[in-house]
Amino acid sequence: MTQQSENTGRTDTVWMTQESYDKLTAELENLKGPVREDIVNKIAAARDEGDLKENGGYHAAREEQGKLEARIKQLEDQLRKAEVGARPADDGVVEPGMVVTVEFGPGDEERFLLGSREMSDHVEGLTVYSPQSPMGAAISGHQVGDDVAFEGPTGKKIAIKITAAKPYEG
Repeated sequence: MTQQSENTGRTDTVWMTQESYDKLTAELENLKGPVREDIVNKIAAARDEGDLKENGGYHAAREEQGKLEARIKQLEDQLRKAEVGARPADDGVVEPGMVVTVEFGPGDEERFLLGSREMSDHVEGLTVYSPQSPMGAAISGHQVGDDVAFEGPTGKKIAIKITAAKPYEG
């Protein structure tokens, strides 16, 4: 069964395959169930040892709990924003779910999938860029032939030309 999102048209929507969506859902269920229960038990056991001020096991378990809850929140947010399996139109307009080729200069091209970074494990031979990344945000909504610029990690403006945009087939 394909999960459909109500997020169509939202700028914070993250496109991902059904396989990626299922993987994140399974991870979330595991974290909210057995993993969370294990950490609660560790905290309880450490609390039973007495003085909490100098109890390294207690503090480590509480830190682990904080990281777990942050990951749960991140997964819930990603799944809420997910646009799953909805294949974009083959109209040359860059949007999540498209395999995009950009040219940085003569002979310097990069081909990648615009989608959720969580898909990286399931996509063979393609880098995955998030639509929220600097390049992803700059090219979204543009079409083949457009020249676009975005700010790179060093603060330098990077000019690119969109040379191809096709729906992901994987």
